[in-house]
Amino acid sequence: MRYKILFISSWYPNKLEPTNGNFVQRHAEAVSTLHDVEILHAIGDRAQQEKFIFDDKIINSLRTLIVYYKQTQNPVLNFVRRMQAYKKGFLRLNKPDLVHANVLQNNMLFAAYLKHKYKIPFVVTEHWSGFLQINRHRLSKLQLFIAKKIAEKASFLLPVSQYLSKDLKSAGIQTKMGVIENVVDTNLFHIKKNVPEKFTFLHISNLIRLKNPEKIISAAIRLSAEFSNFELQIGGDGDVETLNQLIKSQQAEDFIKTFPMLSSREVSDKMRNSNCFILLSVYENFPCVLLESLSTGTPAIATNVGGIPEIINEKNGILISNSETELYQAMKKVLTAQIHFDEPEKLHEYVENNFSINKIAQKYSQIYSQVLN
Repeated sequence: MRYKILFISSWYPNKLEPTNGNFVQRHAEAVSTLHDVEILHAIGDRAQQEKFIFDDKIINSLRTLIVYYKQTQNPVLNFVRRMQAYKKGFLRLNKPDLVHANVLQNNMLFAAYLKHKYKIPFVVTEHWSGFLQINRHRLSKLQLFIAKKIAEKASFLLPVSQYLSKDLKSAGIQTKMGVIENVVDTNLFHIKKNVPEKFTFLHISNLIRLKNPEKIISAAIRLSAEFSNFELQIGGDGDVETLNQLIKSQQAEDFIKTFPMLSSREVSDKMRNSNCFILLSVYENFPCVLLESLSTGTPAIATNVGGIPEIINEKNGILISNSETELYQAMKKVLTAQIHFDEPEKLHEYVENNFSINKIAQKYSQIYSQVLN
């Protein structure tokens, strides 16, 4: 049966944060292949004069209503305005059969409000690494209390990894859970056709400290003392200029190239023209970027943290600790063909069978049916 589903999220791409929560957008687009989906998001803007601005448009075939409210320096007033923005936005949309909320932060109290006022059930997909055991000391008692209260009202809590599911349970959240992973457009992220002239390592992220871009550069420089037949391409939607300065200071411009934020199609092109992806994060949940890399037939070196071991195994990559030395050693093994992975077709097939639009949409559809029948 085709249901009306309203997606709301603590994070969603918008004019102020164009890539924030793009994994939620991908989930919504996947669900829309089987159901009628609308998006509602509210976010504060300090620069605007109007109390509310309604940005209602079709994005990737989905009606997407983003309500911008005038943000102040008062967090309580901001929260009140955000809830007002959600209420005003909701009245402009079609009444849904079910609300699909994302991320157990106070924004999602709106899902509990809709259940109370209109008897609309809701499920929650959880992406936030804030609930991981390693980060829980940073959560305030109020944040955890609110998360538990929202979760209590939800019909299902759907973390994106087994690792996150375990840590949510250890935090005392007892809502019925089922893991539904992040999704990949396997048509866009298809198998590579070109073999690069030089062996190419690739890293794409927001380049923040926990992604360790400097360590990746240092490992590449160390490798260059022994080998000249490779290059590292590193970039994304972060501080590329600081990396450029580091690369220049190490006289590594010949074999380390940077690039700015890319579109999804450009990311796919980069991956298809690379030999090995690198992700050296301190912690992760279930990184889309690894699934995308494997979908293009490109194996990966990644840290053995969070949900990454649920993706990477000896057939498609190498798991290492958060160590520059281990990264250098893994890069050397891959570069000198001391280690062999499955054929690109098998790597793509693994993603297709487990994380494709069709597969993830079906998983969500089964949950919706359980809630609504």
